[in-house]
Amino acid sequence: MNMPSRYCGSRKCSNRKYMDCNSRGFRMSGEDSGEVTALVCQESDLKDGEMKEVCVEEQKVLLVRTNGQYSAVGSRCSHYSAPLIKGVLVGDRVRCPFHGACFSVTTGDIEEYPGLDSLPKYKVKVQDGNVYVSINKESLKATKRVKEMCTVRKDLAHTSVLIGGGPASLVCAETLRQNNYQGRIIIITKDTLPPFDKPKLSKALDVDSSKIILRPADFLQQCGIEVWTRKEVVSVSPTEKTVKLSDSTSLRYDQLLVATGCRSRPLNCPGKDLKGVKLLQSYEDAKEIHSLGVGRKAVVVGASFIGMEVASYLSDKAASVALVGSCSFPYERSLGPEIGKMTKEMLEEHNVKFYMNDSVVEIRGENGQVKEVVLKSGLVLEADLVVAGIGVIPNSDLLAGSGVEVDSRKAVVVDKFMRTNIPDIFAAGDVTSFPLTIRGDQRVNIGHWQMSQAHGRVAALNMLNKPTEINSVPFFWTVLLGKSIRYTGYGEGYTEVIFKGKVEERKFLAFYIKDEVVVAGASFMFDPLVAQLAELMAAGQRITKTQVQAKDLSWLQK
Repeated sequence: MNMPSRYCGSRKCSNRKYMDCNSRGFRMSGEDSGEVTALVCQESDLKDGEMKEVCVEEQKVLLVRTNGQYSAVGSRCSHYSAPLIKGVLVGDRVRCPFHGACFSVTTGDIEEYPGLDSLPKYKVKVQDGNVYVSINKESLKATKRVKEMCTVRKDLAHTSVLIGGGPASLVCAETLRQNNYQGRIIIITKDTLPPFDKPKLSKALDVDSSKIILRPADFLQQCGIEVWTRKEVVSVSPTEKTVKLSDSTSLRYDQLLVATGCRSRPLNCPGKDLKGVKLLQSYEDAKEIHSLGVGRKAVVVGASFIGMEVASYLSDKAASVALVGSCSFPYERSLGPEIGKMTKEMLEEHNVKFYMNDSVVEIRGENGQVKEVVLKSGLVLEADLVVAGIGVIPNSDLLAGSGVEVDSRKAVVVDKFMRTNIPDIFAAGDVTSFPLTIRGDQRVNIGHWQMSQAHGRVAALNMLNKPTEINSVPFFWTVLLGKSIRYTGYGEGYTEVIFKGKVEERKFLAFYIKDEVVVAGASFMFDPLVAQLAELMAAGQRITKTQVQAKDLSWLQK
């Protein structure tokens, strides 16, 4: 297959209409006239490996010195606008302190996720010991930069079909366009919305859809990215290179990305189909859980991330919130009992009642509406709403009979290039089982927003015959009562947790140890040390138990 023939090979094909999107703070590359220049510091003020937040008029700028050279980029992370000055500078990239996104300080380009956009890059001049930064007047208010994307060529008979409307598909589509792929791109999703910020659903159930859409419809249209909503792919035929939809129509592909994510695991007990028993899978589910929960009695089943976030959200809105968990403490397996105990106490202070080491055996109703939840212990809880957050199932059923390999959990097996065992079929995101570099290529299934975006980029580059491996370090966060637990690495199988700070004081850094080596870290009110740990892991550094036992953490803060 002669891949280069599908690309224009010219930067002039970018979509000039999106050079300026002031309503969203975006700025695409392009030539402008007129600059504002400011003296921001003395040359001696900044040493190599240091950064400083400076101002040009009212625009805050991150000024960095590396290898004797100065560079200036936007000061706010393109994901949730975290101040990068509080982040971690390693070499020529800065990592966001809150959610782990990384940016090149020399180009402003995003290098690690979450987030879709790069940082604005500004001119720097050093003269007579003074450092000056110049910004185009027209882009003074821009806080993000959309990388140039080429447009579709309608005479090009090549189609990339991306199944699933999540972050993996969107990043894949944009990466294709950023690398001059001019064929047809179609994203197919069961959702009623185009790609949206799904992690916000469990944290803010009543969020307006306009505030979570990742890209506006006209942006996608101008970039030649088709999004088919309310459509479901039910089967894949690699021999015919077609996908079949639930409406019995078929679509031919040249390359296929399976990024269908996971679905919530339903309860398996009598009464599970009563009205008021909900799973959180879609935007509509979130809105309904909010409306059913306000002023009523809610029971949340499951004491992990989704269940705890939903309980936290409802704690000041529902008449009562009960949480049922199968272990002794929330997050016991993933974060450990100490952190689990702390989070349990936090929610108890906000009137959430816990029923741990228990399970649901029956849900009773009246006139088809849920009324009671019966526990294995014999307790009966009143309920107007039941929300189940007891795990997920990979959405790989559409691959039945296709020959695409799935593992025992039904996750799609891919290599480090996001390739399945079938030519021209790739997979990315929560639905996959992939080799994790920091764990010696151990095959894992990770449901992180950040990792799905990284998968999407790597899949796109390999679809373009640009061999690229997935080497991202997992980075995750959860929010309870407005405060975040941050997590990096992969802690499955850890045997010991070493804490810095005190969990009971709700300010700590936790190191997860396996075979005398740190495999993961978590923090609460202890930024940006998890971001620093992620950078060490990304650099391939082996961090030992002996290191973290020392009182001095200077090795982490270098």
